[in-house]
Amino acid sequence: MCGSRGADLDSRMEPGPSGGVSRVLSVTDLMEVARGVARSPEVRRTAAGFIGYGATTPGQRVLIGVDTQTDPAITDAIAAALREMGASVDVVIAQTEADREFDDLDEIKVAMRRQPWVENPRRWEGTPWIEDLAGTRGYDLLIHGKGGAIPKVSHRYEGFPWVVQDHFDAASNLFPRPLHRLINEHTWSRIAANPGGRIRLTDPEGTNLSLTILGQPLLDDTRHDYGMTPKWGHLMAHPPTPIERDDDSTGTIAGTLNHFSRPFPRIEVDIENARMTDIRGGGAYGAAWRELEAETKDIQYPCFPAPGLFWLWELAIGTNPKIVRPDNIRNLSSGGFEWERRRAGIIHCGLGTRWRSSEEVWAGERRLLYGHLHVHLLAPTLIVETAGGEIPVIVDGRLAAYDDPEVRDLAAQFGDPDQLLHDDWIPDIPGVTVPGDYAEYAKDPSRFIYAGT
Repeated sequence: MCGSRGADLDSRMEPGPSGGVSRVLSVTDLMEVARGVARSPEVRRTAAGFIGYGATTPGQRVLIGVDTQTDPAITDAIAAALREMGASVDVVIAQTEADREFDDLDEIKVAMRRQPWVENPRRWEGTPWIEDLAGTRGYDLLIHGKGGAIPKVSHRYEGFPWVVQDHFDAASNLFPRPLHRLINEHTWSRIAANPGGRIRLTDPEGTNLSLTILGQPLLDDTRHDYGMTPKWGHLMAHPPTPIERDDDSTGTIAGTLNHFSRPFPRIEVDIENARMTDIRGGGAYGAAWRELEAETKDIQYPCFPAPGLFWLWELAIGTNPKIVRPDNIRNLSSGGFEWERRRAGIIHCGLGTRWRSSEEVWAGERRLLYGHLHVHLLAPTLIVETAGGEIPVIVDGRLAAYDDPEVRDLAAQFGDPDQLLHDDWIPDIPGVTVPGDYAEYAKDPSRFIYAGT
């Protein structure tokens, strides 16, 4: 099983050929979500619940860019909703590889490069020729890119993170935005209001990491998506690059999932003062990562205080309680585990360079390795230690902000607070969230996660 769902399954879901559940929805079935997204305010995000194209006006020209693994019914529904608003909509579909099962090294194939990304774009970031087409042909809005940074360009640019109907026909896309914003604000304030405090991050799969909340990055308004205003849906418990010389992040990150590969045997990544110092386990993924570390250990990147590529910069907290892992998770066409990182309380840890940053331009020009790799924490506990006591941010994978009176009062304006402030999906982890032996799970997690799919 992929995990436990807290809400009833959609009545239009039917048994799939593997015994799992597959969606067989038409464009008409998807129009409620499409209209909600199309009319919502724009914020240049790929976080479900914050995506919107609502600044579109009659007569404007919109370009939607997807690839051949994107379910065409989703694209058609968004295009139809925008046409209802009076826009002219064109769609471009980029060819990508045929669907197949994930392998052990897909994360590395997707995320790591040794040449400028315009020569070999990484999946899940914007495709340069599609971005150029939107600019040169004078489109008012480009809808494109599944994840990562959206570049600053002359035209409006919004994300399109959905690949399968499990992503799109879901409560996560229509979650009340005022409530979602407040959850983000209350979660982020626990960190941003406490410079000098200590973050203690643990997870039952073995993560144990601590770091000081540095004040200078919070006050640096040039820092990418970091500061006193939260990055909606992707709250950063650690500042992005450049890494400060006094960064004292130290401990171990452990887990069995990343964004794009098949599940791997449990990996342990040791961190000292933000620098990766050792990798243990991880199967083929861990072995390949160790080779990349050896390749880059003596390279001085401009964003890091000492040589080496794999420095910790991303401790990103998801904030949407209605995200659910898609059913066909073993195949590329599911989008992999990248989608579930958006679920409230899940943290994805990233080490390396930041997507489309100046350091990646620098490395690409020199044909040096760049990019970053991930480990997911599915049931973390994150506590901020201050002089006044401990402040919970996440407890066993659940956002503490759900219990704030102001959050509950606002939730009551949209429905039942207990239902709205409830994570609709909890990963099945033997020995952690469901009965079983974690040690057996950690040896071969794919055997458990893929069971029945």
